Amino acid sequence: MSAATDNAATGDTRALPPATAGVPRHVAIIMDGNGRWARQRKLPRVEGHYRGGENVMRIVEAAQKLGIKYLTLYAFSVENWQRPAAEVDALMRLLESFLGQYARRLVEEKVRLLTIGDISALPAHARKPLEQAIRDTANFTGHTLVLALNYGARAETVRAVREIARAAAAGALNPDALGWDDLAARLDTAGIPDPDLLIRTSGETRLSNFLLLQAAYAEMYFSPVLWPDFDGECLAAALRAYAARERRFGKTGEQLARAEDAHAEKNACHHAAGG
Repeated sequence: MSAATDNAATGDTRALPPATAGVPRHVAIIMDGNGRWARQRKLPRVEGHYRGGENVMRIVEAAQKLGIKYLTLYAFSVENWQRPAAEVDALMRLLESFLGQYARRLVEEKVRLLTIGDISALPAHARKPLEQAIRDTANFTGHTLVLALNYGARAETVRAVREIARAAAAGALNPDALGWDDLAARLDTAGIPDPDLLIRTSGETRLSNFLLLQAAYAEMYFSPVLWPDFDGECLAAALRAYAARERRFGKTGEQLARAEDAHAEKNACHHAAGG
Protein backbone atom coordinates (compact mmCIF):
# COMPACT_ATOMS: atom_id res chain seq x y z
CA MET A 1 0.00 0.00 0.00
CA SER A 2 1.38 3.40 -0.93
CA ALA A 3 1.77 6.20 1.59
CA ALA A 4 -1.01 8.12 -0.15
CA THR A 5 -3.31 5.11 -0.01
CA ASP A 6 -2.50 4.44 3.63
CA ASN A 7 -3.06 8.07 4.64
CA ALA A 8 -6.37 8.30 2.75
CA ALA A 9 -7.59 5.05 4.26
CA THR A 10 -7.07 6.49 7.75
CA GLY A 11 -8.69 9.82 6.90
CA ASP A 12 -5.35 11.64 6.49
CA THR A 13 -5.39 13.28 3.05
CA ARG A 14 -2.22 15.33 3.40
CA ALA A 15 -0.28 13.03 1.05
CA LEU A 16 -2.77 13.31 -1.80
CA PRO A 17 -1.68 15.31 -4.86
CA PRO A 18 -2.80 18.96 -4.94
CA ALA A 19 -5.57 20.19 -7.23
CA THR A 20 -4.64 20.97 -10.82
CA ALA A 21 -6.33 22.78 -13.68
CA GLY A 22 -7.69 19.43 -14.87
CA VAL A 23 -9.64 18.68 -11.70
CA PRO A 24 -13.38 18.23 -12.33
CA ARG A 25 -15.64 20.71 -10.61
CA HIS A 26 -18.31 18.08 -9.90
CA VAL A 27 -17.73 14.37 -9.28
CA ALA A 28 -20.64 11.96 -8.85
CA ILE A 29 -20.12 8.47 -7.44
CA ILE A 30 -22.26 5.34 -7.52
CA MET A 31 -21.10 3.71 -4.28
CA ASP A 32 -21.33 0.02 -5.13
CA GLY A 33 -19.95 -3.16 -3.63
CA ASN A 34 -20.83 -3.03 0.08
CA GLY A 35 -22.62 -6.37 -0.02
CA ARG A 36 -19.83 -8.12 -1.91
CA TRP A 37 -17.25 -6.63 0.47
CA ALA A 38 -19.09 -8.23 3.39
CA ARG A 39 -19.66 -11.53 1.59
CA GLN A 40 -15.97 -11.86 0.73
CA ARG A 41 -15.19 -11.56 4.45
CA LYS A 42 -18.08 -13.81 5.54
CA LEU A 43 -19.66 -10.90 7.38
CA PRO A 44 -23.35 -9.91 7.52
CA ARG A 45 -24.41 -7.79 4.55
CA VAL A 46 -25.29 -4.89 6.83
CA GLU A 47 -21.66 -4.77 8.02
CA GLY A 48 -20.65 -3.93 4.46
CA HIS A 49 -23.08 -1.02 4.47
CA TYR A 50 -21.67 0.28 7.75
CA ARG A 51 -18.11 0.04 6.45
CA GLY A 52 -19.24 1.83 3.30
CA GLY A 53 -20.86 4.54 5.43
CA GLU A 54 -17.61 5.04 7.33
CA ASN A 55 -15.87 5.57 3.99
CA VAL A 56 -18.13 8.46 2.98
CA MET A 57 -16.45 11.09 5.14
CA ARG A 58 -12.99 9.90 4.12
CA ILE A 59 -13.91 10.45 0.48
CA VAL A 60 -15.50 13.83 1.28
CA GLU A 61 -12.24 14.94 2.86
CA ALA A 62 -10.16 13.51 0.00
CA ALA A 63 -12.37 15.35 -2.50
CA GLN A 64 -11.73 18.61 -0.65
CA LYS A 65 -7.99 18.03 -0.69
CA LEU A 66 -8.08 17.26 -4.43
CA GLY A 67 -9.98 20.47 -5.23
CA ILE A 68 -13.39 18.98 -6.06
CA LYS A 69 -16.11 21.54 -5.32
CA TYR A 70 -19.18 19.32 -5.70
CA LEU A 71 -19.40 15.66 -4.68
CA THR A 72 -22.62 13.73 -5.26
CA LEU A 73 -23.01 10.27 -3.72
CA TYR A 74 -25.73 7.81 -4.72
CA ALA A 75 -26.78 6.70 -1.24
CA PHE A 76 -30.28 5.21 -1.66
CA SER A 77 -32.26 4.77 -4.87
CA VAL A 78 -36.01 4.58 -5.38
CA GLU A 79 -35.46 0.93 -6.33
CA ASN A 80 -33.72 0.19 -3.02
CA TRP A 81 -37.08 0.11 -1.24
CA GLN A 82 -37.54 -3.32 -2.86
CA ARG A 83 -34.75 -4.80 -0.74
CA PRO A 84 -35.57 -6.84 2.39
CA ALA A 85 -37.22 -4.70 5.05
CA ALA A 86 -34.45 -5.40 7.55
CA GLU A 87 -31.80 -4.14 5.10
CA VAL A 88 -33.80 -1.00 4.29
CA ASP A 89 -34.20 -0.28 8.00
CA ALA A 90 -30.46 -0.78 8.50
CA LEU A 91 -29.71 1.68 5.69
CA MET A 92 -31.99 4.29 7.27
CA ARG A 93 -30.31 3.71 10.64
CA LEU A 94 -26.96 4.09 8.93
CA LEU A 95 -28.01 7.47 7.53
CA GLU A 96 -29.10 8.56 11.00
CA SER A 97 -25.81 7.31 12.46
CA PHE A 98 -23.76 9.07 9.78
CA LEU A 99 -25.47 12.38 10.50
CA GLY A 100 -25.06 11.96 14.23
CA GLN A 101 -21.38 11.24 13.82
CA TYR A 102 -20.40 13.64 11.04
CA ALA A 103 -22.90 16.53 10.87
CA ARG A 104 -20.73 18.58 13.24
CA ARG A 105 -17.65 17.88 11.12
CA LEU A 106 -19.44 19.10 8.00
CA VAL A 107 -20.02 22.38 9.82
CA GLU A 108 -16.43 22.54 11.06
CA GLU A 109 -15.08 21.94 7.57
CA LYS A 110 -17.65 24.28 6.00
CA VAL A 111 -19.14 21.66 3.69
CA ARG A 112 -22.64 22.45 2.49
CA LEU A 113 -25.00 19.45 2.54
CA LEU A 114 -27.72 19.11 -0.10
CA THR A 115 -29.96 16.25 -1.18
CA ILE A 116 -31.58 15.14 -4.41
CA GLY A 117 -34.53 12.77 -4.47
CA ASP A 118 -37.78 12.72 -2.51
CA ILE A 119 -36.63 12.76 1.09
CA SER A 120 -40.21 13.18 2.36
CA ALA A 121 -40.53 9.38 2.16
CA LEU A 122 -37.64 8.79 4.55
CA PRO A 123 -38.48 7.79 8.14
CA ALA A 124 -38.54 10.69 10.57
CA HIS A 125 -35.59 9.41 12.61
CA ALA A 126 -33.38 9.85 9.53
CA ARG A 127 -35.15 12.73 7.80
CA LYS A 128 -35.18 15.18 10.73
CA PRO A 129 -31.43 15.17 11.43
CA LEU A 130 -30.86 15.31 7.68
CA GLU A 131 -32.99 18.43 7.36
CA GLN A 132 -31.21 19.95 10.38
CA ALA A 133 -27.78 19.30 8.83
CA ILE A 134 -28.95 20.92 5.59
CA ARG A 135 -30.04 24.01 7.50
CA ASP A 136 -26.85 24.13 9.56
CA THR A 137 -24.62 24.10 6.45
CA ALA A 138 -26.77 26.17 4.11
CA ASN A 139 -24.50 29.22 4.03
CA PHE A 140 -21.27 27.43 3.09
CA THR A 141 -20.06 27.91 -0.48
CA GLY A 142 -16.62 26.32 -0.73
CA HIS A 143 -17.52 22.64 -0.97
CA THR A 144 -20.84 20.87 -1.43
CA LEU A 145 -21.80 17.28 -0.59
CA VAL A 146 -24.96 16.10 -2.33
CA LEU A 147 -26.60 12.90 -1.07
CA ALA A 148 -28.93 11.18 -3.53
CA LEU A 149 -31.62 9.71 -1.27
CA ASN A 150 -34.76 8.01 -2.51
CA TYR A 151 -33.48 9.21 -5.87
CA GLY A 152 -34.08 7.93 -9.38
CA ALA A 153 -33.46 9.86 -12.59
CA ARG A 154 -36.71 8.68 -14.18
CA ALA A 155 -38.79 9.68 -11.15
CA GLU A 156 -36.97 13.03 -11.06
CA THR A 157 -37.76 13.61 -14.73
CA VAL A 158 -41.42 12.72 -14.25
CA ARG A 159 -41.69 15.21 -11.38
CA ALA A 160 -40.14 17.93 -13.53
CA VAL A 161 -42.40 17.18 -16.49
CA ARG A 162 -45.49 17.26 -14.26
CA GLU A 163 -44.43 20.69 -12.98
CA ILE A 164 -43.94 21.92 -16.55
CA ALA A 165 -47.33 20.51 -17.57
CA ARG A 166 -49.04 22.32 -14.71
CA ALA A 167 -47.30 25.58 -15.62
CA ALA A 168 -48.33 25.18 -19.26
CA ALA A 169 -51.94 24.39 -18.29
CA ALA A 170 -52.02 27.53 -16.13
CA GLY A 171 -50.74 29.61 -19.03
CA ALA A 172 -47.47 30.42 -17.25
CA LEU A 173 -45.31 28.57 -19.76
CA ASN A 174 -45.41 28.37 -23.55
CA PRO A 175 -44.67 24.74 -24.54
CA ASP A 176 -43.31 25.86 -27.92
CA ALA A 177 -40.70 28.00 -26.18
CA LEU A 178 -39.62 25.24 -23.79
CA GLY A 179 -35.86 24.62 -23.71
CA TRP A 180 -33.38 22.56 -21.74
CA ASP A 181 -32.89 25.35 -19.19
CA ASP A 182 -36.61 25.25 -18.38
CA LEU A 183 -36.42 21.52 -17.68
CA ALA A 184 -33.10 21.72 -15.82
CA ALA A 185 -34.53 24.38 -13.50
CA ARG A 186 -37.17 21.86 -12.38
CA LEU A 187 -34.87 18.91 -11.80
CA ASP A 188 -33.71 18.01 -8.30
CA THR A 189 -30.24 19.27 -9.25
CA ALA A 190 -31.33 22.82 -10.09
CA GLY A 191 -28.50 25.16 -9.09
CA ILE A 192 -25.91 22.36 -9.07
CA PRO A 193 -23.51 22.12 -12.03
CA ASP A 194 -23.70 18.97 -14.15
CA PRO A 195 -21.19 16.28 -13.16
CA ASP A 196 -17.90 16.34 -15.06
CA LEU A 197 -16.89 12.87 -13.89
CA LEU A 198 -19.11 9.95 -12.91
CA ILE A 199 -17.45 7.10 -11.02
CA ARG A 200 -18.88 3.67 -10.26
CA THR A 201 -17.08 1.36 -7.89
CA SER A 202 -17.05 -2.47 -7.73
CA GLY A 203 -16.47 -3.12 -11.43
CA GLU A 204 -20.08 -2.75 -12.56
CA THR A 205 -20.54 -0.68 -15.72
CA ARG A 206 -24.10 0.63 -15.65
CA LEU A 207 -25.69 3.93 -14.56
CA SER A 208 -28.53 2.43 -12.50
CA ASN A 209 -30.94 5.32 -13.06
CA PHE A 210 -28.47 7.90 -11.69
CA LEU A 211 -28.27 11.45 -13.10
CA LEU A 212 -29.24 10.26 -16.57
CA LEU A 213 -29.90 13.76 -17.92
CA GLN A 214 -27.22 15.62 -16.00
CA ALA A 215 -24.47 13.14 -16.96
CA ALA A 216 -25.02 13.61 -20.69
CA TYR A 217 -21.44 14.87 -21.15
CA ALA A 218 -19.82 13.41 -18.05
CA GLU A 219 -16.71 11.29 -18.34
CA MET A 220 -17.23 7.77 -16.99
CA TYR A 221 -14.76 5.93 -14.77
CA PHE A 222 -15.41 2.37 -13.61
CA SER A 223 -13.25 1.19 -10.73
CA PRO A 224 -12.94 -2.49 -9.80
CA VAL A 225 -12.48 -1.51 -6.14
CA LEU A 226 -15.41 -2.19 -3.81
CA TRP A 227 -16.77 0.96 -2.16
CA PRO A 228 -15.54 0.32 1.42
CA ASP A 229 -12.00 0.01 0.02
CA PHE A 230 -12.26 2.96 -2.40
CA ASP A 231 -9.88 5.43 -0.76
CA GLY A 232 -8.35 8.80 -1.51
CA GLU A 233 -5.72 7.34 -3.81
CA CYS A 234 -8.45 5.56 -5.81
CA LEU A 235 -10.21 8.90 -6.20
CA ALA A 236 -6.95 10.54 -7.23
CA ALA A 237 -6.44 7.79 -9.85
CA ALA A 238 -9.88 8.54 -11.27
CA LEU A 239 -8.97 12.22 -11.51
CA ARG A 240 -5.73 11.39 -13.30
CA ALA A 241 -7.68 9.36 -15.85
CA TYR A 242 -10.14 12.24 -16.23
CA ALA A 243 -7.33 14.76 -16.80
CA ALA A 244 -5.93 12.63 -19.62
CA ARG A 245 -9.20 12.70 -21.59
CA GLU A 246 -10.31 15.21 -24.19
CA ARG A 247 -13.79 16.57 -23.54
CA ARG A 248 -15.30 17.57 -26.88
CA PHE A 249 -18.98 18.35 -26.16
CA GLY A 250 -19.89 17.40 -29.72
CA LYS A 251 -16.98 19.23 -31.36
CA THR A 252 -13.93 17.78 -33.10
CA GLY A 253 -10.47 17.64 -31.63
CA GLU A 254 -9.33 20.13 -34.27
CA GLN A 255 -11.99 22.63 -33.24
CA LEU A 256 -10.91 22.38 -29.61
CA ALA A 257 -7.25 22.81 -30.57
CA ARG A 258 -8.03 25.94 -32.59
CA ALA A 259 -10.06 27.37 -29.70
CA GLU A 260 -7.18 26.71 -27.30
CA ASP A 261 -4.70 28.34 -29.68
CA ALA A 262 -6.95 31.38 -30.03
CA HIS A 263 -7.29 31.63 -26.26
CA ALA A 264 -3.52 31.37 -25.79
CA GLU A 265 -2.92 34.05 -28.45
CA LYS A 266 -5.45 36.35 -26.80
CA ASN A 267 -3.74 35.92 -23.43
CA ALA A 268 -0.32 36.57 -24.99
CA CYS A 269 -1.56 39.80 -26.57
CA HIS A 270 -3.13 40.82 -23.26
CA HIS A 271 0.12 40.32 -21.37
CA ALA A 272 2.15 42.06 -24.10
CA ALA A 273 -0.14 45.07 -23.76
CA GLY A 274 0.58 45.16 -20.06
CA GLY A 275 -2.89 44.04 -19.06
